[in-house]
Amino acid sequence: MGIRVAVAGASGYAGGELIRLVAGHPEFDLVAATAHSQAGHRLDVVHPQLAGLDLVLGETDAATLADADLVFLALPHGQSAALAAQLPPEVRVVDLGADHRLADPYAWAHYYGGAHAGAWTYGLPELPGQRERIAAATRVASTGCYAATIILALAPLIAAGAASPADVVVVAASGTSGAGKAAKPHLLGSEVMGDLSPYRVGTHQHVPEIKQATGATGLSLTPVLAPMPRGILATVTAVPARGVDPRAVLTEAYAHEPFVHVLPEGAWPHTAATLGSNSCHLQATVDVDSRRTIVLSALDNLGKGAAGQAVQNANLMCGLPETTGLSIWGIAP
Repeated sequence: MGIRVAVAGASGYAGGELIRLVAGHPEFDLVAATAHSQAGHRLDVVHPQLAGLDLVLGETDAATLADADLVFLALPHGQSAALAAQLPPEVRVVDLGADHRLADPYAWAHYYGGAHAGAWTYGLPELPGQRERIAAATRVASTGCYAATIILALAPLIAAGAASPADVVVVAASGTSGAGKAAKPHLLGSEVMGDLSPYRVGTHQHVPEIKQATGATGLSLTPVLAPMPRGILATVTAVPARGVDPRAVLTEAYAHEPFVHVLPEGAWPHTAATLGSNSCHLQATVDVDSRRTIVLSALDNLGKGAAGQAVQNANLMCGLPETTGLSIWGIAP
């Protein structure tokens, strides 16, 4: 027997991707998968891509999950904290929701509303010192998808003094899976196809998470819904420190990171190249007119932005090589 794993919220897109990764993981044994409205349904009916996995979705409660060594919570924001509090302290928990990401109760109340459940160890191993903290933790809060894309582009520049933390502007396009699996009129194919539409302009909930992780003090984020199932492409601009090459800073910061790739000069990130992988692709330049630093960042929002990131964290928590069961390379075409 390997490490016994349970997935709560298995009927959603991130939950389905988690099941796929856990089922193919050489050290994990999937022992339970739970849902709310889909409880009682066969897993391969809810997720046809998982044909051959003979499992029925159970009820999402502590009794169903407590027998696992490791639990992934892929639940809507605000639903993880109460369930996690009922699990035995020795059970390792990785939360893909936002409940435990923010350290500031005011930021939680302002962007999410309701009571603040407290901060867990933040689950982005590429941040300095964070890999060791994750490995020592039993409770880890995985990143948001936009947050992972932007933090990886921005954090090394601010840390090195290569970009001002006070003036960061981001425009980021995301595939529709980032909005979840619930049926919503604006996500119908006929509404999305042939269209780009901004949403939560200036109010997106990942802003305080990005500021917390990068040290940015002023951040404007404009998210854009793109007509594709998955993927994020973020354009991050900042005021540079004079004479500092942003690409060199990123190259040095990620020289030994298996999942973050600074592309060769002249190559630009695009979402299709990251699909199915746990990788983030980066490129940096300086605008010839404004002299602002520009970093392009691409990843799979269900991979490095959600399920893959969660498995990477779980590997560290379980004392495994963090690349175990994860692909560095994407799928094409």
